[in-house]
Amino acid sequence: MKVLLLNGSPDPSGCTYTALSIVAASLEAEGIDTEICQVGAKPVIGCTGCGGCRAGKGCVFTDDAVNEFVAKAREADGFIFGSPVHYASASGAVTAFLDRCFYSGSSAFAYKPGACVVSCRRAGSTATLDQLNKYLTISNMPIVSSCYWNMVHGNLPEEVQRDLEGVQIMENLGKNMAWILKCIALGKMKGVEHPVIASRARTNFIR
Repeated sequence: MKVLLLNGSPDPSGCTYTALSIVAASLEAEGIDTEICQVGAKPVIGCTGCGGCRAGKGCVFTDDAVNEFVAKAREADGFIFGSPVHYASASGAVTAFLDRCFYSGSSAFAYKPGACVVSCRRAGSTATLDQLNKYLTISNMPIVSSCYWNMVHGNLPEEVQRDLEGVQIMENLGKNMAWILKCIALGKMKGVEHPVIASRARTNFIR
């Protein structure tokens, strides 16, 4: 089993990466393989709603890692999406990245457990978690929780390490994710598959 962890920070070794590394170490201790993927520091174009992905070949924009991540997601068993807090919300890069990942490849994530992790200096963390969790709740993904909201505090990686409660939250999140993955695997061995849902009825408020 494998969990993909997405670092939505432009810093490949900053506070968000530190939090994800703690989760990854906890998962590895439970026998789960992990890979931390980096959104990167280059600009990420947002979804333009062009519909090109409906051809089944992924997002039409190929100058970033969106299609690569979706391809890896199809082989993965679970996900941790991480972001720093920018103006009480997720980073612009990870928002654009996830918009396109989920719009062009939502089937790669469906029925696989996921969790979101945020890092901040002081505040805005719960609003950011609410934003990120919406990707999961629109995609038939079970959400994995911890012993508190999945956040760490600090302005530098070493400060995150001193956030003892935050470190514990990340460690417990890894353990809980491993437990859920193992439960799903045992269920499949017993013939329990994910539900087959009805076709989505797309309506608006005037019809």
